[in-house]
Amino acid sequence: MVLSDLPEPAACPPLILAGPPVPPAHRIFFYSSGEWEEFIKEWALGLDETYVQVKRLGGGGDEGIDVAGFKSDQQLEGPWDCFQGKHYAGPIGPSDAWPEILKVFLHVVASDYVMPDTYRFLAPKGCSTTLNRLLSKPSKLRKRFLEAVADGRSLVKGIDAETLGRVRGLAQETDFSMFRSVELHEALDTHKKTPHYVARFGGAHLPAPSPFPEPPDEFGEHEVTYISELRKVYAEGCADDLSNANNFGGHPTFGEHFKRQRYSFYAAESVRMDARDAVPDGTFERLQDDVYDGVIETAAAQHDSRMKRLTAVLEHSTVVDLSSHPLVSWAAPQARRGICHQLANDERLTWTPKEQS
Repeated sequence: MVLSDLPEPAACPPLILAGPPVPPAHRIFFYSSGEWEEFIKEWALGLDETYVQVKRLGGGGDEGIDVAGFKSDQQLEGPWDCFQGKHYAGPIGPSDAWPEILKVFLHVVASDYVMPDTYRFLAPKGCSTTLNRLLSKPSKLRKRFLEAVADGRSLVKGIDAETLGRVRGLAQETDFSMFRSVELHEALDTHKKTPHYVARFGGAHLPAPSPFPEPPDEFGEHEVTYISELRKVYAEGCADDLSNANNFGGHPTFGEHFKRQRYSFYAAESVRMDARDAVPDGTFERLQDDVYDGVIETAAAQHDSRMKRLTAVLEHSTVVDLSSHPLVSWAAPQARRGICHQLANDERLTWTPKEQS
């Protein structure tokens, strides 16, 4: 045997720890059926409908309803839309659709609910070509359904003749254009309109935040506590009368400083208001928690003065790692400093140690 040196290895590409991002459509393929229904519930909130409530009803004994969009307080006894989720490995075909359509007619004739205005199938892999063609031709869809529920077919096994006759009669009278499919790309486009998209898939589609507003001339009731905290900072070593906060902005020593703090506070309030409509409830509060966790040790450390403590905390807030938070792109330095004042408002931060208060 002849031994020889191994050849020089080819140049290795740089190591990528995180890997490429997984597109939303691919993530959905790994959902459980329950998670898919939860996605559909979120998606329904982005539809151009004024639902009084969107409710997930899927599971055992769901009566053929995975998610319902109610258009009145009458719920299933008034106008409503039905959304049926099928999280299958492949497209759903007619044989998958017939039992679900049959459930609707059975429960309507049983007076469990009124006929929905629309019935929509949602599946990650969509509908098969055959089913899509049938859904595009309502009269043919009705004809094929009636053939599927003819006497002797396995689909209607166990259904008594009277009930089956009522089902067929109702189907004959029904406009089958109510049955539709929703393609995955359509569902994702609609889901982007909801606050749930960022939380589920990341912040790529977070809209641009509103420009930070100038603070109003009059102080709001929601400013009392953080301004009181600033008053204590300014009063340290200052003999001036600081009883009237309306005069802070014109003070020769800290007037400009006070104006900057109010601007930062209103920057954070602007982010709070924008977040209310763009992301799920609690997302902004988690941002506040992350800032708090990042600055609390700085706030609790020993400082020579209240101003130095305040300045150290505000400066550190601008470098806290918020990269994993959905609102990181909105967390500009002014907003981060303002969050510190919001935390002071909530009495979670103070610029005066307890022994000095």
